[in-house]
Amino acid sequence: MIAATAVFAAAIVVLPGGMAQSNPLPKQVRQPTPAKVVAEHMAAFNACDWKRLMTQFPDNVEFFAPNGVTVRGRHAVGEMFAKIVKQPAQGGTCGLKVTTEHTFVVGDVINVQWRADAPFLAESYRGADAYETKDGLMAAQVTTFDAAALKRKH
Repeated sequence: MIAATAVFAAAIVVLPGGMAQSNPLPKQVRQPTPAKVVAEHMAAFNACDWKRLMTQFPDNVEFFAPNGVTVRGRHAVGEMFAKIVKQPAQGGTCGLKVTTEHTFVVGDVINVQWRADAPFLAESYRGADAYETKDGLMAAQVTTFDAAALKRKH
């Protein structure tokens, strides 16, 4: 169940520009273990549920994506996810299912190699993430995901 949310972090590279978040950020929901933080995060992503995703982040969250892109703060991460939690025809990734292929846990950091599949993809996409948790929330993520590298069906 633990899988990558790399899709979120790097999509900002491909989907630049400020999109105003019309929904207020939901209340944070802490999980009892690092594994449950990541599992909830993945379940929310696979459900394409923006509010559920945003319950996992502290105010000072940071996402580290390829090419030196960093998304800092809960509000900025909310704007990033708002761009991603849309239908593929709108540039989003709803329908993408991310599945764990290998997990390696070091303390409160969960490292995941994953595969993403979707009806709109011509082939699977593989990547890796490191999820750093603290106090039951997703404090930071490092991702290899590059949304521009997704091979979409034409």
